[in-house]
Order: sequence, then structure tokens, then C-alpha cells
Amino acid sequence: MAAPRLALSVLVLLVAAVALSEGMRGTGPKRCCFRFNEQPLPKERVVSYVKTSQQCSKPAVILMMATGRKMCVRPSNDWVKEIIQYLDNKAQPGQQSGL
Repeated sequence: MAAPRLALSVLVLLVAAVALSEGMRGTGPKRCCFRFNEQPLPKERVVSYVKTSQQCSKPAVILMMATGRKMCVRPSNDWVKEIIQYLDNKAQPGQQSGL
């Protein structure tokens, strides 16, 4: 009689420990940038962009290249601002650019 109770107690403690550890992870940002490409990129090769979360330690923009490569760049660079403006102007009505 004691063995089933012990097994049930161990199972409950195990489930509680897993639930607690999962809850402590939190819901942080999915993607942040820590290294940046500083060389200007040709705007014709950039197909879209995404701004990283404000929870990231460094503000960044991720540029999606026509080759499928993703590049982290600083949003404060003038050439990055030009690419974002170019992509926003290029977007068709009804589409979102990646904000």
C-alpha cells in the first residue's frame, strides 16, 4: 500500500518540478542580434526586413537577402534607413513589410 503512494508522490513532485522550470524560462524575444554587418548592402538584393524585439539588449534590423541569408544591421545607419524606406515604398497595397 505504501509503494503506490510513494510512486504517486514522486510523480507529482516530478511534474511540479518540470512545470516550475518551464515557467521560469519566460517569454523572451525570439531573435536578437549581437554582431552586425557594417558594410552597406545593395538594396536590390534585400527582399524584406524585421525589427528585433525591444527586449533585445541592442536594437537591430534583420535584413532578408534574396539568397535566403539573414543579416543583422544597425537601424541607425543611414544606408539601413534607405533600404527600409525603399522596401516600404516597394510594398504593394495590402501587404506588410515586416514591422
